This record gives sequence, structure tokens and C-alpha cells, in this order.
Amino acid sequence: MLERTAENLLYASRWLLAPIYMGLSLALLMLGIKFFQEVFHYMPLILSSSESDMVLVILSLVDMALVGGLLVMVMLSGYENFVSAIDIEEGKEKLSWLGKLDAGSLKQKVAASIVAISSIHLLKAFMNADQIDNDKLMWYVIIHMTFVISALGMAYVDKMNKH
Repeated sequence: MLERTAENLLYASRWLLAPIYMGLSLALLMLGIKFFQEVFHYMPLILSSSESDMVLVILSLVDMALVGGLLVMVMLSGYENFVSAIDIEEGKEKLSWLGKLDAGSLKQKVAASIVAISSIHLLKAFMNADQIDNDKLMWYVIIHMTFVISALGMAYVDKMNKH
């Protein structure tokens, strides 16, 4: 009886994650506000900005969009994998990947998103390379390659586990 009570309590404790996933939805709202703040800030400057400045702003917006997608993916998949199945009414729009991402594939998608976000930051750094010390650029590349190698390593381990 004590064992069953402990197991039921442990299983019920998964609901402690629900407020964390709700917090991620607040983070998504904050990101959306910051996104549109950047858009409205840059709008009056379009005609007077250089092409490279505009590309940097656009890369920042793409970066925020990738982070937003990552938040949605972690929020929904994490909730569904660790808390409870998300029950969408019949006839309502449902994301095609919802319910299909297990913890391993979610981890791979997060790693790939981090590599994409890191790539954008690295590209932004290279566009301003004349203003950044070579040592700093080298560290940006090393950190980015660490993310790439980590993502590849996780994908390889996941592939090995499936066989």
C-alpha cells in the first residue's frame, strides 16, 4: 500500500510541470511584444538605413521567430509528453506534429533549432566582423561548432538507440 501511494504521488507530481509550460506561453507573449517593438522601431529608419543594417534587423526578426517556434514546440510537446494528452475538439485545427514528437525527437528538434539560432548570431557577427576582435569571432565559431557537434552527437546516439 505504501508503494502504491508513493507511485501515485510521483505520477501525480507531473502536474507540477503544467505551470512551467504556461510560463513558456508568457515567454512567447513577451517575445511577440519584443518582435513588434523591433519592427515598429525600425520602420521609420527603412529609407535611411543601409542594406547591411536592414539585413541585420531582418536576421534578428528571423531569430526571434525561430525562438518562438522553439517555445511552441517545447511547450506543447513537453506538456503532451510529460503531463497530459492535449485533446483537440473534432473539426478544430490541429498541428500535424502534435502527439508525434517523443522526448527524443523533441530533443533533436531543440538541438537543431539552437544550431539555427546560433547560425544567425554567427552570421550577424560576421556581418560586423570589422568591429569585432578576431579572438571574439574565433570563440563565436568555436561555440557554434560545439552546438553543431552536440546536435550531431545527439542525433547519432538517438539513431543508435532506435536500432
